[in-house]
Amino acid sequence: MKQFINEKETVVTEAIEGVIAASNGKLTRLDGFPHIKVVLRSEIDRAKVALVSGGGSGHEPAHAGFVGQGMLSAAVCGDVFASPSLEAILAGILAVTGPAGCLLIVKNYTGDRLNFGLAAERARALGLRVNMVIVDDDVALPDLPQQRGLAGTLLVHKIAGAMAEAGEDLDTITEAAKQIIKKTVTIGMSLDTCTLPGAAKEARIGDGQAELGLGIHGEPGVEQIDFVSAKQAMAKVVDKLANAIDSQPLVALINNLGGATALEMAILTRELMHAKIGGQIQYVIGPAAMMTSLDMRGFSVTLFPANDAEIAWLRAAFSPNAWPGCAKIEKGFLLPLPDGLKPVAPKASAHAMHRGFLTKCCEILIAEEDRLNNLDAKSGDGDTGTTLATAARALIAVVDDLPLADISQLYRAIGAELSQTMGGSSGILMAIFFSAAGDASSSGLGIIDALKRGLARVEEVGGARPGDRTFIDALGPALEGLATDMAVAAQAARKGADFTASLGKARAGRATYVPSEKLVGHNDPGAEAVARLFEGLRE
Repeated sequence: MKQFINEKETVVTEAIEGVIAASNGKLTRLDGFPHIKVVLRSEIDRAKVALVSGGGSGHEPAHAGFVGQGMLSAAVCGDVFASPSLEAILAGILAVTGPAGCLLIVKNYTGDRLNFGLAAERARALGLRVNMVIVDDDVALPDLPQQRGLAGTLLVHKIAGAMAEAGEDLDTITEAAKQIIKKTVTIGMSLDTCTLPGAAKEARIGDGQAELGLGIHGEPGVEQIDFVSAKQAMAKVVDKLANAIDSQPLVALINNLGGATALEMAILTRELMHAKIGGQIQYVIGPAAMMTSLDMRGFSVTLFPANDAEIAWLRAAFSPNAWPGCAKIEKGFLLPLPDGLKPVAPKASAHAMHRGFLTKCCEILIAEEDRLNNLDAKSGDGDTGTTLATAARALIAVVDDLPLADISQLYRAIGAELSQTMGGSSGILMAIFFSAAGDASSSGLGIIDALKRGLARVEEVGGARPGDRTFIDALGPALEGLATDMAVAAQAARKGADFTASLGKARAGRATYVPSEKLVGHNDPGAEAVARLFEGLRE
């Protein structure tokens, strides 16, 4: 497994140095590498309660990413997924604790409990006031006597941090932290395991499976389930959480476990808001990577029934960039399209043959989605099939609203629909193609000649010509062959598409940026789509 690391033995110390370098001078560390890895604020106000947290590394940005004004005073970092030593924790406590005392915020793992607990005793023996709270927000196994600490820990960081910044005393902050822990529940789900630095990935979760109720150290979840969609995944998570939470207003923290894309996290957020508890959620934190498990492709959801005072602390000022803030859920409103952008739909009309032909074209492109994506991935960004299939599905959805009996208006209507539903340059080129064909048809040209006029307009506007390694290399010959019959058109389209595999240079489209060795031997995906369309129609 390739990773952007140097040596696995130095990943934590080098990462800490990177975090500090990018902190604009707000963070520093204690001397003592590699055994003592403590990140702390550059300026410590010992007249206020200090907050110290930490644990094994691999959960970045936790914990060092939450050191700063309004949150932690110091983070004690262990090796990847390993508790820091007693000496390192004691060093962190001594470095930031003054007369106001210190609160240790610890996740419920044996190593962390023991080492932080013993460090607290040592600090007390030295005359310091030190309290400790244990976070156990995991609800994957409700009957477990020792629940794990997960992303709910971050709520304690934020509320206790805001209280400390405001000058609250140690006992008040400690009691508030205990109440937060008591009310907070979290569960996670992942599609894949994480990869330890310098190690091979464990292939534990099979294709089409997801793991529910897993921890943040790569340990297995409580069950594997069939994975269907983001909606189904969120519904499973919400079912577990709903059984452990009261029916009251909630704060939701949506955490990326490390490997989910921002696009996926936004969709999961949408699904949470549409889930059965969505109406109870009044504030949201994230979606963001906050308490990760290296590169785990998963997410967790934390629910917290906060009162007004706790909401105020969650929304209080802070400096750590890793904290995404606490946003109030507001009902959105839609703005109408600007004048001129909302198309004037022509009057719908029925025509069984045109309807059947158009539907067949769309069904062929939908069936080829994965194959065209795989081909495009060899020389592009892997989305040709999806782009065409998305447009095809949109056309099928509105087919009965089209002017099917008027071929000129039908071409124009297809062009207007594709300009809205088909993304990228392909969408605008197809819109130009059909719009120009509609204009040509209305001037008296027949079907094939009108389509040729549309192709000529695409060449004029887009700048591509035959031999430039685009869909034109297949569509041009196909339209010529169509004058004979569909079989000849399909044969010509196939010959044109296969010809593109011999071209080591594209002169139009995204493939112009791709080196020759990535192009030769692979058909242009747009040309291949044309060939498969005509072959499907021939059959």
